Amino acid sequence: MSDLSRRDAVKAIARFGALVAAGGVVRPGTSALAQDDPVLAGRPLVRFPEKTDLILLTSRPPQLETPMKYFDRAITPNEAFFVRYHVFPIPLEVDLATWRLRVTGRVDRPLELSLDDLKTRFPRAAVTAVNQCSGNSRGRFSPRVLGGQWGDGAMGNAEWVGARLKDILAAAGVRQGAVQATFDGLDRPAFPSVPDFVKSLDIARIMDDQDILVAYQMNGAPLPMLNGYPARLVVPGWYATYWVKNLSEIEVVDGTFEKFWMRPGYRIPDNACGCVTPGTAPARTVPINRMTVRSFIASPRPGTRVAAGRPITLKGIAFDGGYGIQEVQISTDGGAVWRRADLGADLGRYSFREWSTAWTPRQPGPARVLVRAFNRIGESQSREALWNPAGYLRNVIEHFDLQVG
Repeated sequence: MSDLSRRDAVKAIARFGALVAAGGVVRPGTSALAQDDPVLAGRPLVRFPEKTDLILLTSRPPQLETPMKYFDRAITPNEAFFVRYHVFPIPLEVDLATWRLRVTGRVDRPLELSLDDLKTRFPRAAVTAVNQCSGNSRGRFSPRVLGGQWGDGAMGNAEWVGARLKDILAAAGVRQGAVQATFDGLDRPAFPSVPDFVKSLDIARIMDDQDILVAYQMNGAPLPMLNGYPARLVVPGWYATYWVKNLSEIEVVDGTFEKFWMRPGYRIPDNACGCVTPGTAPARTVPINRMTVRSFIASPRPGTRVAAGRPITLKGIAFDGGYGIQEVQISTDGGAVWRRADLGADLGRYSFREWSTAWTPRQPGPARVLVRAFNRIGESQSREALWNPAGYLRNVIEHFDLQVG
């Protein structure tokens, strides 16, 4: 954005606003139906500014899903990275001459930080981490639950670069008795009845974790506007609800913040599995936090016809909430026999881990391939999907079907 002339920038911003308001550009003759996925069937592919063709869930606010073909690799391209906003309108432009990240509340030295301040006043830190919507795969819950009916593509993995949040708070001087910090972005609801999207983290959690960043770079480039330009919160291992985009204010508070998006929003049952019997409500809830173990098959696509007796390569990714992936296993006989897949490079405990394996189908007819992952403390995926009323924490063994012959 900064390398555009003033005239070009005005044109780009005007185009961006018009496209977002219109719901993006629908690609002629394209839809997600080709993915042979009943959750995504009939949804159009759309192209928003700085983005390639993504699957449209809603346009106001933008909710755009990444097609599964991008998950055959560890790093998700910026242009293909999913988009999830909670309120509308969203920010369409940022003037870096006036933008400041404000740090207020129970601090000794309130701060107003420019983008240059973030880059020069604090040590540069980097982490490769998965950003996954809490409701990723909600469309697969049975019984069905309320909320955006995502397929599996509300996730992505990137290298994030920025300033450590603990360093920023240390520069502000957190006062004794402070309990949490809250985070607000530039998106603002159009009506007073709609709660502003504000999230919180414990001060102790922040000061204990050097990987929580205020990031200004994504995969070696400035953040796309729809992914949080000019800076966003990065909370590795935790769901994307905490990764506040277009960050504008951090407030240190002396109590537990419990406004809408922390309570009642984004809560899970207060038990070991985060689940309840389908159709029931939990007795107690807690804020959603660490991600579960997940693994996916990205290539070939479901429904692909393959030849009997000829080897094919299966590829995909696995990840968890920060312990790191130890092993990925594949079954081609409905789960009776499992064998190890080959793992790709380890980009860090918060990252996607690529996996691949060669398979030669022998018998013509339908074939089902299953994948499961294990992290370094032995957590894996269950055969049966667990249920909760918000449609969170899915980590069932995933499968896809091919036609042999």
